[in-house]
Amino acid sequence: MATRPSSPDGTLRLHRRFPSRVLGNLRDVVVWLPPGVDGRRCRHPAVYFQDGQNIFDPLTAFLGNAWHAGRTAAELIRAGEIVPPIMVGIYNAGFGRMDEYAPTRGAFSGWDGEACRSRGLARRYARFVAAEVKPFIDARYPTLPGPEHTAVVGSSMGGLAALYVALWHPSVFGAAGLLSPSVWWDDGAAMRFVAALKKKPAVRLWLDTGTAEPGWEKARLMRDALVARGWCEGVDLRYLEHEGAEHKEAAWAARTGPLLRWLWPARAL
Repeated sequence: MATRPSSPDGTLRLHRRFPSRVLGNLRDVVVWLPPGVDGRRCRHPAVYFQDGQNIFDPLTAFLGNAWHAGRTAAELIRAGEIVPPIMVGIYNAGFGRMDEYAPTRGAFSGWDGEACRSRGLARRYARFVAAEVKPFIDARYPTLPGPEHTAVVGSSMGGLAALYVALWHPSVFGAAGLLSPSVWWDDGAAMRFVAALKKKPAVRLWLDTGTAEPGWEKARLMRDALVARGWCEGVDLRYLEHEGAEHKEAAWAARTGPLLRWLWPARAL
């Protein structure tokens, strides 16, 4: 485990080559601890981010565009706006990212425009997060382990994965943040999935999109599907459209603060 020295913006700890029996592979997992956490005086809610290399550090982020979630959280903590969370970044699997984040098999265009296919392994990925990563974190860090104190977050395909992780494992994750989720996948498979739920899980959902994103209107269809299945805006659903925001890391970084305030407002525990 590599640890970056503590600072006013918290501490980063990197667990290299975390093994998964469920997926049969390895990846890094990075953990952000709020300033002053020592594990003795209090415990903390936890947030699990997909595409974890993009969440904290520009040195590991895609094209250097990090969300700076640790700095944002530290500012909100100092302002007394949020309950200090422990934040976990689960690195994606590189070329296997679309296999793990997609809930169904399907085709997509790679970065070079070449046609690619996903094996649709999101159910296995969800089990990996719920049954392997979370117990590992709970055993080593001062988390509040219940679902009411545990959230899963992602953007783009990571946002789609976060939706399925939470709805497949509502006894583990009580909230999900879906930033510009790729609900276009497989001709709207996520909307069909929500409509087919036998019972509405007790999961709070944050859903947002930028109006400069291609096909951003599909987020409205996702909201409508959630409302039709029983989620209620202003109660257990937060839906936002960000005028002019694009589908990129900088836009999601700008929404990290509002998301954290929604997840863990001060005096919520």
